[in-house]
Amino acid sequence: MKKWTTLLVGCAITLHLTAQETFPVNGVADKREGCYAFTHATIVKDGQTTLQDATLIIRKGKIISAGSGAAIPKDAVVIDCKGKFIYPSFIDIYSDYGVGTPQRDRGAGFDFRAPAQLTSNQKGAYGWNQALRTDVEAAKIFAVDNTKAKSLREAGFGTVLSHQKDGIARGTGVVATLAEEKENLVIVKEKASAHYSLNKGISTQSYPSSMMGSIALLRQTYLDAQWYKNNPTAEGVNLSLKYWNEQQSLPQIFDAGGKWNDVRADRIGDEFGVQYIIKGGGDEYQRLKEIKATNAAFILPLNFPQAMDVEDPNDARFVSLEDMKHWEMAPAEAGLFEKENITFCLTSADLKDSKQFLTNLRKAIEYGLTENRALEALTKTPATLLGVYDKVGSLDAGKLANFIITSGPVFKENTTLFQNWVQGNEYDVKNEGWNTLTGTYTVTVTSAAGTQKTYNLLVKSENAASIIAADTITARFSFDGKLVKLGFSETKRSRTGIRLSGVSNGTTWQGNGTDTAGNSVLWTASFVKAAEEKSDSAKRKPPVRLGAITYPFDGYGWEQLPRQQTLLIKNATVWTNEKEGKLEGADVLVKNGKITQVGKNLSDAGATVIDGTGKHLTAGIIDEHSHIATSSINEGAQSVTSEVRIADNLNPDDINIYRQLSGGVTSSHILHGSANTVGGQTQLIKLRWGFNDDELKFKGADPFIKFALGENVKRTTSQNNNRFPDTRMGVEQVLVDAFQRATDYQNALKGADGKNVRRDLELEALSEILNKKRFITCHSYVASEITSTIRVAEKFGFTLNTFTHILEGYKVADKMKAHGSNASTFSDWWAYKMEVQDAMAYNAAIMQKMGLNVCINSDDAEMARRLNQEAAKTVKYGGVSEEEALKMVTLNPAKALHVSDKVGSIKVGKDADLVLWSNHPLSIYAMAEKTIVDGTIFFDREKDAQMRVAIAAERNRLINKMLGEKKSGAAMAPARPSFNIILSCGDHDHHDGLITIDAGDDE
Repeated sequence: MKKWTTLLVGCAITLHLTAQETFPVNGVADKREGCYAFTHATIVKDGQTTLQDATLIIRKGKIISAGSGAAIPKDAVVIDCKGKFIYPSFIDIYSDYGVGTPQRDRGAGFDFRAPAQLTSNQKGAYGWNQALRTDVEAAKIFAVDNTKAKSLREAGFGTVLSHQKDGIARGTGVVATLAEEKENLVIVKEKASAHYSLNKGISTQSYPSSMMGSIALLRQTYLDAQWYKNNPTAEGVNLSLKYWNEQQSLPQIFDAGGKWNDVRADRIGDEFGVQYIIKGGGDEYQRLKEIKATNAAFILPLNFPQAMDVEDPNDARFVSLEDMKHWEMAPAEAGLFEKENITFCLTSADLKDSKQFLTNLRKAIEYGLTENRALEALTKTPATLLGVYDKVGSLDAGKLANFIITSGPVFKENTTLFQNWVQGNEYDVKNEGWNTLTGTYTVTVTSAAGTQKTYNLLVKSENAASIIAADTITARFSFDGKLVKLGFSETKRSRTGIRLSGVSNGTTWQGNGTDTAGNSVLWTASFVKAAEEKSDSAKRKPPVRLGAITYPFDGYGWEQLPRQQTLLIKNATVWTNEKEGKLEGADVLVKNGKITQVGKNLSDAGATVIDGTGKHLTAGIIDEHSHIATSSINEGAQSVTSEVRIADNLNPDDINIYRQLSGGVTSSHILHGSANTVGGQTQLIKLRWGFNDDELKFKGADPFIKFALGENVKRTTSQNNNRFPDTRMGVEQVLVDAFQRATDYQNALKGADGKNVRRDLELEALSEILNKKRFITCHSYVASEITSTIRVAEKFGFTLNTFTHILEGYKVADKMKAHGSNASTFSDWWAYKMEVQDAMAYNAAIMQKMGLNVCINSDDAEMARRLNQEAAKTVKYGGVSEEEALKMVTLNPAKALHVSDKVGSIKVGKDADLVLWSNHPLSIYAMAEKTIVDGTIFFDREKDAQMRVAIAAERNRLINKMLGEKKSGAAMAPARPSFNIILSCGDHDHHDGLITIDAGDDE
């Protein structure tokens, strides 16, 4: 029961005639000014300022003052908040409240098997891609939702930034309160932010179909918008670009949703001078160095994973260690952000039920987040980022009267949130316990003669109390919410006592009774302080113990990233791949990541010595054709997508990096897939396991691009293909058209009006080919189309650097040599589709004998682990010498990729990319014992064995911890297998790869 004291001046509530709204009133006008004074409260104005026994005064939905000693207006409704806390209501900076998220129509007529939608179906003078929804203004579609507002208010929120969560460019967001008022009265800021993502949402247009396509679309749109400012006649009216430009002055919020996407988004922003506010995904703690380097403010969800029910060991074995580690550590993210001094806000987004928010927030505090920083992340920080701190975010005069009233510190587990006031309107959350019964009271008994006696009363419950004096005396006490009865003796030995009864008026009681002599008395009791909660050490939660963060975040990750060493490999059989050939009993010295000496009887006092006796040392294997370590592989929505870049979506956490290191691979050429004629730009990487995506890149390597011919491109097997081309003749014409457009583009840039030419990322990449600054690796099979493609290249004056697959290469090896191409092929693949019926295992040997530089590639995550054996097959099929066979997976791909001056052989001055084998490197019994990249040991078989033991122990610890959660009665999720998506050449987006159930850390 609340205490409502009204200071009467004529009447309890004064009605004011103010300027009439534009909205008519159907009835009698009743515009109340709403003046309230909340007295004797602990007021937490912001994360830094707390006022004791203070008063908050509000009028007309705004704060008049918050402090001590302020005069209470005569017309104020006074609410006694003794023992209560008042905080600013929370702000959720990432919401779709009142706006909603549209859903893709899956009704009649919708069929995923239907022909692709190649162009936008959005009506109006908008841009070419309907995933660019810059026309969406949340304020124009906003509608108050009382049901959802209630659930958010009950979690402590009073204000939200709401936007439509759909598309790559999502338009503008609106700041609104959660008051149950007309829409025009709750909007705080109409255009508060601009929003972006890498998800095209409900767009049914085919492009983009990949993450790298989404990134390319954003990059091109930034360029197009800059170009559009000059009002180009050719473009006419483009409302998408017009609105885009208008929104650039707003706070820019990017829904990235995960650590690597956060970094990708930031790079887009850096390229165009934009600093995004990034909405994360809850795994950012795994890469705090990279996250901090973005200099972005983050929006962190509190959607922590549930413990899984791993009671059944058959279920448990399919759950990856990474997933179990994430369950344990996710609640620590906000606290780790605080320690790193990274600016962040908190959001209820991603939670199925906003009722979980406070529970999860308290868990985050338990895991290291401080209460002050938590409050700032929900008040001042989001308000400041959105430019509305003058209106919300603290309890300062002039701001909206958005505040919550609680029974104690808001983030304590047993604290009750009583009310949430929004724009001066009271919304009850839970009023049970508003009047704190338990605690200490001062009881004053006044006799008829005016004599007063005071007693200290400790109330324990509705039926238990004691008088605290020299002796503690048990009192007879009862309270039914309104009537109070109290009886007690003044001493333990007294046979007579005082008997009192009265009524409660909030925290003040009064009434009459009799003293020990039976004389009538009056009495009052006033609340002094709440009962102190006794700490019970037996019930205290033990300190949170967490596992280590590793790089990558799985069992084979490093707690500390490996470093370059000075290494001396002694007495090995060294396969130099140089004129020296194979050296028996030789030594190799490595310093600063380079090979510094090759010979015998070498020494270096500072070197770590590795005994190579009976072992073989080779250059690291280079896979010319790979699809590992990416988040998407194909942007197949158009015939020419030279604007997309594999580098934009590298995935350094891919376990295949580690697995291939175990097979001696040190570099991989990561190709776009073969879904279209001109695919995306490739990326050569070094397998620096544990390093970030940028650090994987092979620095200084020439840029390449993927082309494709044949069945994949013309989509022979598709019954619904409506994307040109449909024939091999069409493939040729796509190439001719693409390079003609690129030629025209170059000429326009060189022309008199070159400065006004729209920068086109697609044609820019093709122009690099024409200028011999970018090189082609071409997916190919059939001899006739290989020949026709060479003719196209020669017509436009460029060379097809490498034909990959090239299973009919033996038929046209002479033409390839004359053209200047390399060949990268399989050792013995055949008959897996119609266009490889003429393939044979002698292909590589025949091409080599014709003078071509021949590589053996994998195009397969598993095969790459045994490329040494694939190369060995050419010894059998074609009689290739052992040394030349080994070169097919080392020096030859280095030559094809233009990096043979750095890698591919064991030569002084080259990068120390080396493999120490247990046996002859072409033997099926050979195992890579150590794989070295740039003088750093990234794979060590002995270390691997130790890690497997540690993985088993850590899995057991976490399984037992999850079982403990189950025993405690916590809600559990069913055990879920952990999936590893292995992408391949023909996968048309990042969802379509080979999905394997793979714990990733239990081999």
